[in-house]
Amino acid sequence: MGSTKSKLIQLFKEQEDYLSGQRLAERLNVSRTAVWKNIKELEKEGFVFESLKWKGYKLLESPVSISPSEVQQSLDTIELGKKLFYFKEVTSTQERVHALAKEGYPHGTVVLAGEQTAGKGRRKREWSSLKGKGMWMSLLLRPPFPPAKAPQLTLVAATTVVQVLREFGVTAKIKWPNDIMIGDRKVCGILTEMQAEQDWIDYLVLGIGLNVNQNETEMPGELKKKATSLYIETGVESAIEDIVSCLLNRFEVELGRFYDKGFLPFQQEWQSSGYKTGEWVDVSTWKKPWRAKVTRIEEDGALTVLDEQGQEQRLYSAEILWNDHYYG
Repeated sequence: MGSTKSKLIQLFKEQEDYLSGQRLAERLNVSRTAVWKNIKELEKEGFVFESLKWKGYKLLESPVSISPSEVQQSLDTIELGKKLFYFKEVTSTQERVHALAKEGYPHGTVVLAGEQTAGKGRRKREWSSLKGKGMWMSLLLRPPFPPAKAPQLTLVAATTVVQVLREFGVTAKIKWPNDIMIGDRKVCGILTEMQAEQDWIDYLVLGIGLNVNQNETEMPGELKKKATSLYIETGVESAIEDIVSCLLNRFEVELGRFYDKGFLPFQQEWQSSGYKTGEWVDVSTWKKPWRAKVTRIEEDGALTVLDEQGQEQRLYSAEILWNDHYYG
């Protein structure tokens, strides 16, 4: 039904006048009953139609919230987003995808939300998900590689986000292990969670939270110093649907490249897109602070740094003072 809804939207946008049920049925090669059912589904998504006897249907208003059908209309993917759910409000898109995974939903299933009431980031930190202002999305992935490679997927997603933001006129950097920065402020967080056995992955849940249309006054408390949005950086409001479809299209391509060529291309891209690469930061491991110069990312997801004695150290988990406002 999803593809029929997408085609319906396109037909209504191409012709702003009334379209009869019979004409729609013929154009879509479905029954008039199927047309009616799909219009009713679109109304649940927030589309407003006028229906007149002898004239048919007219699209009066598209939803302010994200429409799954409009996202799917712009997808060129084979798997990602073919099953796509949108919720006006959820506790967490991650939780929803975990539930769908356990119900057997396929690789590529996507959950989008208008608002998260209990969004979370790494180490269960709270993630502010203001209603209608950002892209709050989680993907269900069932990749054909062992659990040891799961950290690489976070970097594949991060480089994809950076590429997509470039298309929207924004230069961003990847802060190890899972944040996207514009300047010294965070615009996006990526969270990967896994259900796996010792040698195989049952499924991965990849969450991406991107601040899109918040202004300075909508950033709560301390986040004013630490977080930013595409609107704050560009002064232009962005259509969240466009970002979602662009990201899913690009991520499927990058996943294919990862499967074919391995992690090396993404390691190389991190060198040019890594936040603070070649700069000194303050690191704390086991509550002991020390200075380190960021050098590169490793295949297993570790961050390699140089200490003040010129010795290389690999970081798998650490608290890092990245700038005056960002510690994590």
